[in-house]
Amino acid sequence: MTTVRTAEQPGAGPGGTSEDVVLVLRNAVAVLDGATSLRPTEHTGGWYAAELAEKLRPRLEAEGAELAESLATAISETATAHGLRPGSAPSSTVSILRWNESSVEALVLADSPAVVFTDSGAEVVSDDRLAELSVPHGGGYRRRLRAGGGFDELHGQNLREAVDETSRWRNVEGGFWVAEADPVAAYRAVVRSWPRPRVESALLASDGVSGGVEQYDSYPDWPALLSHAHEQGPQAVLDRVRAAEDSDPDGSHWPRPKKHDDQALVVVDFEHDE
Repeated sequence: MTTVRTAEQPGAGPGGTSEDVVLVLRNAVAVLDGATSLRPTEHTGGWYAAELAEKLRPRLEAEGAELAESLATAISETATAHGLRPGSAPSSTVSILRWNESSVEALVLADSPAVVFTDSGAEVVSDDRLAELSVPHGGGYRRRLRAGGGFDELHGQNLREAVDETSRWRNVEGGFWVAEADPVAAYRAVVRSWPRPRVESALLASDGVSGGVEQYDSYPDWPALLSHAHEQGPQAVLDRVRAAEDSDPDGSHWPRPKKHDDQALVVVDFEHDE
């Protein structure tokens, strides 16, 4: 038996809507975090994440194809259906967990990690290529936040410049990979698998939640976050991470793109017969 619980919460985006998308199926779950567009565009990252999730749905339910192949097909179908072109299309992270009677699989593309808790401890499946990317002026907005500049109009300008510079390295060798309009990106995802009897629980999180472990001091580690989710529910996790953001309203302690990020968390628990 498998139990799935989810929680979602919008951040500081326009209209109070989230660009995170959660997909829950009988044999799989997925979290997609659409990249926020800082310039006017026809389609937003949230729109793309929702469209891609719907293309993923039948592929994941079918179970037959490998996860990377399923994602590649979904990316190709989304791009074809809407005339999206590599380099000018909206994009999204993708994190997938799929299971059957014998195994559990995870795929992570860009910065929405999966954490699988096995009989030997927590195993983090993460894609750190964007975080490790070094661009000459990419950290300028963070330096200004540390100095007390805050989330003002100049911050928005600096952030747009950083995103423009970073985007040149999207889906190219030596850069980072994300779901967009080129299906090749799917084959650059991080993929792991485990025998199902070893897996006790798993988490999928957008970076608006993973920051509670990786950036803020909301949780000392992933097992602590899972324990809190089990005790008080996934929404309590989101609230604790949001409280950390509230405690740093100008971003001087934890420099970040925006005051509040969209949040999505999926908690999967596996029960095994004794």
